[in-house]
Amino acid sequence: MSERRETKLIHSAGIDPLTGAVNVPIYLSSTFHQESIDSFGPFDYSRSGNPTRKSLEETIAKLEGGARGLAFSSGMAAISSAFMLLKAGDHVLVSEDVYGGTYRFITEVLEKFKVDYTFVDMTDLGEVAAAFQPNTKVVYIETPSNPVMKITDIEMAAKLAKANDAMTFVDNTFMTPLYQNPLELGADIVLHSATKFLSGHSDITAGLAVTKDAGLGEQLAFIQNTFGSVLGAQDSYTLIQGIKTLGARTKQSGETTARIAEYLHRHPLVEEVYYPGFSFHPGNPIHKRQASHAGCVLSFRLADKDAARILVDALEIPVFAVSLGAVESILSYPATMSHAAMPPAEREKRGITDGVLRFSAGLEHPDDLINDFSQALEKIAIAKGLSVAD
Repeated sequence: MSERRETKLIHSAGIDPLTGAVNVPIYLSSTFHQESIDSFGPFDYSRSGNPTRKSLEETIAKLEGGARGLAFSSGMAAISSAFMLLKAGDHVLVSEDVYGGTYRFITEVLEKFKVDYTFVDMTDLGEVAAAFQPNTKVVYIETPSNPVMKITDIEMAAKLAKANDAMTFVDNTFMTPLYQNPLELGADIVLHSATKFLSGHSDITAGLAVTKDAGLGEQLAFIQNTFGSVLGAQDSYTLIQGIKTLGARTKQSGETTARIAEYLHRHPLVEEVYYPGFSFHPGNPIHKRQASHAGCVLSFRLADKDAARILVDALEIPVFAVSLGAVESILSYPATMSHAAMPPAEREKRGITDGVLRFSAGLEHPDDLINDFSQALEKIAIAKGLSVAD
């Protein structure tokens, strides 16, 4: 029987075959006894493999429709390990408005390994096609992009990559495997900061990677084991539990996001709202074709940093913090948080101005959140001597 992904979220981890436990056991063991000098069991040392982590890795592989899943200690550990599949002399194409941590790794670490890179506007396939070099080995995509929600046509970008003998990596953090499946669209590796929606409770840091084929999975597993940036058993268990509630959480958060996006779009003090669910969003047609949900994150632009500061100070419900995708709403300021590693001129070039804020809707009542935004925006109006009716 073919199961929908909402069902797979609940049951992919399976039942413990030894006891019938409906929750995967937590194997808090660093090492495992072997029966003989000549024959080892499936586990020997938890850096190389742990039964709890294995269950999580099999779960994400099923959800993404891939051959091999791997669990890392953070999203950046997963992303960095994927990039370590490259060698000196290789070249990568990268979404220009990529997450700040990824930008930092590419510009400050990959460069040391003599891997070249070019940032391109992935929404312009002509620009992407023109940017390929003979040594281009990876096209790295983030869609929707963080924080201005640009949409890349994964299928077309992956076809361009394949035509140039390059792989396609996709950061799928914002959409999760519930709403977007890059491997089905031609990607070779899909990556997640599982700290965010997949966990959903701001209680662990974790990263996941899924490869399209087993051979690539073996290569990435070698890097995972060699670097040792693996997810521990306790956090693997916690993440499995978070994945089970993903469908219910994002359904409610998504509805709230849509309502807040509409509210902010109508407000005279908000200059622009970045939300792929809007029919007038530049990437909306592509997003609707490759994803089944508008997402639970939006960004919006106020006039300047002073307005942003007033709003942050006035809001009472959202947590003002780094991260997103949790049961509590989280407001972030990309210029000093997610994209602090990106020089100001580069941020401005990508539309990440000092007035941009990112909002991740939690599970609070949407009316309470809208009322909170209303009173906070009114404080901006008062401070600037404006009279506005939202």
